[in-house]
Amino acid sequence: MTTPIVTRQITAFMHDPDAPRPSNPIHSTDGGREYGYKAALIGGVNVYGWATPVILEAIGTTWLEDGWIEVAFRRPTYPGDVMTVRILDTSGEAFELQMDNEEGQRCLLGTLGLGTAPWFRDLNVPTFMPGDQPPKSKPQLSLANAPVHRNLRPKAVALSNIEASDFSTRLQADSNARYHGEKPLVHPAWLAGQMTHLLHHSYDYGPAIHAKSQIQNLAPAYAGQTLTVTGYCHEVYERKDHHYIVNDGAIWSEHAEELMRLRHTAIFKVAKR
Repeated sequence: MTTPIVTRQITAFMHDPDAPRPSNPIHSTDGGREYGYKAALIGGVNVYGWATPVILEAIGTTWLEDGWIEVAFRRPTYPGDVMTVRILDTSGEAFELQMDNEEGQRCLLGTLGLGTAPWFRDLNVPTFMPGDQPPKSKPQLSLANAPVHRNLRPKAVALSNIEASDFSTRLQADSNARYHGEKPLVHPAWLAGQMTHLLHHSYDYGPAIHAKSQIQNLAPAYAGQTLTVTGYCHEVYERKDHHYIVNDGAIWSEHAEELMRLRHTAIFKVAKR
């Protein structure tokens, strides 16, 4: 048995889970129960973000600018769940990330490392394009009209130092100095969430569930600038009555430097349980 090199416990939290969330009702108590879950589902990017302090402690802060991770969300995480995060050294080059609830159920499982990910060249990412305005009328996303093998509409996102710091404090409870101050880094969870916002930039859909991410960090991502998110629709499919979409993407600095490349898999139409 491999001994964990770093562990952390955190109690999962969500601000006012009973509040309606029209953009994605599954992240509310009533919406989660309507679809057969016991409570509001906490967003996958927030759960992933709670694991990042363990990653940095285990393999160093270089990971933020030259590291990779692949994570799958295997079970829901609910407000109040006591989560145990572990990093295990499995091969000398790659590490395993585990996040279990108090019942011993594995909610998140990942693999990560420094340098270039083994799957990096498999991602289809368009070149830099300036952000575009959303359409006046957004179509409802479906398996039939998904833009498979086409670029997604690029999106520009202005992120101030104050907004970046607030995200780290409010949604991540992360007081690490690198995400605050005069020149803060953008929290990894914020960056990972931009693929969801990119798809919403062109389509209406939901309720939705984050299923999997592959993330390659390429350069430091600082707040206090307008970032651009570009994307490419890799595929859509149906499994167990859920409708999935897989999008590749990139996040760019205001100087058109690629900061991150990623693949985001989501259930955009959730089957009721």
